[in-house]
Amino acid sequence: MKLYDMELSGNCYKVRLLCSLLAIPYESVPVDLVNGEHKSAAFLCKNPRGQVPVLDDDGMLVWDSSAILLYLARQYGGDYWLPLDIKTMTEIMQWLSVSQNEILYGLARARAAMKFNRPWDIEQCRAHGKLGLAALEQHLSDRPWLAGAHETIADIACYPYVALAPEAGVPLADFPTIRQWLKRIQSLPGYITMPGIVNPDD
Repeated sequence: MKLYDMELSGNCYKVRLLCSLLAIPYESVPVDLVNGEHKSAAFLCKNPRGQVPVLDDDGMLVWDSSAILLYLARQYGGDYWLPLDIKTMTEIMQWLSVSQNEILYGLARARAAMKFNRPWDIEQCRAHGKLGLAALEQHLSDRPWLAGAHETIADIACYPYVALAPEAGVPLADFPTIRQWLKRIQSLPGYITMPGIVNPDD
């Protein structure tokens, strides 16, 4: 298995994290985004959108971080990370949507604007991200995990850019329930971190 990867990408980190939690061995293949490798003809054959991550599992090419999480969960995780009961599966899909909307267009873009000089309105992105954080804080107020009775790919999908929110200029001091949720994820067996993620209490 190969993962076309970029160390500072939260979307790539989602995949690395789930692989670690599932103890799936893989080869990380760094992609040079700075010099446009992701837009090369060779890479576009793997992902026509020209984005990382891309997973190559013995010729099975999967792109988009949410799709990769779904694939890994079903292929290697049994029913645990993506339970098949309709209630839990629906809840998971809802939070995958949040991860690709308020969290991505809010927190992730604000971070990218600050860290990589991407051309986005930082304050607008922060405001959008805070809407997602408010939804998370409210939802987690009476449950430990986002969907179902235990951790799922919903938590893995939302975790990275929430944990990286301080790099977007969005402190988590006003979100105590989220900070506890971050610590629960960081306590999972097989958890790995990435640059920029700190202790939620720091």
